[in-house]
Amino acid sequence: MQRTIDVASAFALSVARLGAGMKAGALGKRPEQLLELYEFEACPFCRKVREALTYLDLDARVYPCPKGGPTFRPKVGEEGGKTQFPYLKDPNTGEKMYESDDIVRYLFEKYGAGPVPFLYSGGPFYLFTSSAGIPLRGTKGALYTPSRQPDQPLELYSFEASPYCRIVRETLSSLEIPYILHNVGKDSPSRAAFVERSGKMMVPYLVDPNTGTEMFESADIKAYLIKTYAA
Repeated sequence: MQRTIDVASAFALSVARLGAGMKAGALGKRPEQLLELYEFEACPFCRKVREALTYLDLDARVYPCPKGGPTFRPKVGEEGGKTQFPYLKDPNTGEKMYESDDIVRYLFEKYGAGPVPFLYSGGPFYLFTSSAGIPLRGTKGALYTPSRQPDQPLELYSFEASPYCRIVRETLSSLEIPYILHNVGKDSPSRAAFVERSGKMMVPYLVDPNTGTEMFESADIKAYLIKTYAA
């Protein structure tokens, strides 16, 4: 029963955002190096950036910054001057920035092939559709759960609007586990390579190079993460 409620509330959040972060759109230049995103899962402004990453089919190195997290949240304050999220670093250009609207515009200018679509723009429309779903998930992914850091970052094949991927990202966020996010939304040109690797088009798909584990199924991945990395 609890699993059903968990999935249903995660799905409702995607519905509230009208499917933003479901598929890839018009793509531009591809970055040579991974973008770096400091964020936490329950933050609606961080969600806006992750939705844009899915649309632009961009991979990123994600550093979860849950409240109380001892590792990456303080680093953002030291480097950027304030503990505010999302915080994006682009090693391809040297850009570092806060503010979700600025980050989304930057991503579309550098790696898109047109203006920011209305669904991904800021303003009252975004705040309404994004905030409407916040009570459904509560503080999932927002608060730190004591954990041990992996030696190597994990890899997650995902797309933002998937409720099953959201459950896994929330767990990674609360455990403050860094990971490489591979976006494989609908119409993504990255899907073919993913299917060749995994054997089928199904997400989430977790790769843990620290243990040699590769697995599907959000419930199994969540249980694995807690068992392996929760202190």
